[in-house]
Amino acid sequence: QLQLVESGGGLVQPGGSLRLSCVASGDTLDYYIIGWFRQAPGKEREGVSGVRSRDGNIEYADSVRGRFTISRDNTKNTVYLQMNSLKPEDTAQYFCAKGRGSWPTLCRDDYDYWGHGTQVTVST
Repeated sequence: QLQLVESGGGLVQPGGSLRLSCVASGDTLDYYIIGWFRQAPGKEREGVSGVRSRDGNIEYADSVRGRFTISRDNTKNTVYLQMNSLKPEDTAQYFCAKGRGSWPTLCRDDYDYWGHGTQVTVST
């Protein structure tokens, strides 16, 4: 029943910033964990960050720690990914996903519904 729609991707120069949004409909996010994942051409989909919506418990991949910030606004049923100091290697299709687990893991198998993604391209 839950629908997830990502937005906010685009083309940005190295060192720039973008904020991605994941808007949920059909159910409240309070009951779920929400993860951000990314997939670049020729690479496996990897976890970027996750949040337990009801209390804000957070996890980050080492590759983005200190540069990306995940947050949620439960009144708007939305999860954000603020991306700063972007690098060319951050270029990927970014997806948000929902899981029913108790911990916001970065494991794809812990999530059971996915949005369609938003493209982030970091290039001069």
